[in-house]
Parts: sequence; structure tokens; C-alpha cells
Amino acid sequence: MAKAKTVTVTQTGSPIRRKEDQRATLVGLGLNKLNRTRELEDTPAVRGMIAKVSHLVRVENQ
Repeated sequence: MAKAKTVTVTQTGSPIRRKEDQRATLVGLGLNKLNRTRELEDTPAVRGMIAKVSHLVRVENQ
């Protein structure tokens, strides 16, 4: 059984003074505090969410 591809996302920017949909996207990714890191499944939906808040996160492929 093949292991699912994952991507590690770390929040580097603050959601203060950002649009509400960007805040909600961070929460959807499991990020709501600076330097919080999550390992997420690499799917098109997750990639789209990352693209929306790319200026607030750092991404590492695994």
C-alpha cells in the first residue's frame, strides 16, 4: 500500500488586517497561530487553499 503524499505547511504571517476569507482559509488548514505547523494530504483542494494564503505560509513538500 502506497503512502499518501503529504505537504508540510507552516504559518509565517499574521491574519490581522487580512480579509475574513483568508482567516477562514488558515483555520481550514489547521493554522491559526504563528509558527504552527501541519502535515496535510497533498490534494488539489489543499493546494488551492495554500495558494490563497501563500503570502502567509511556508510550504515544504515531502
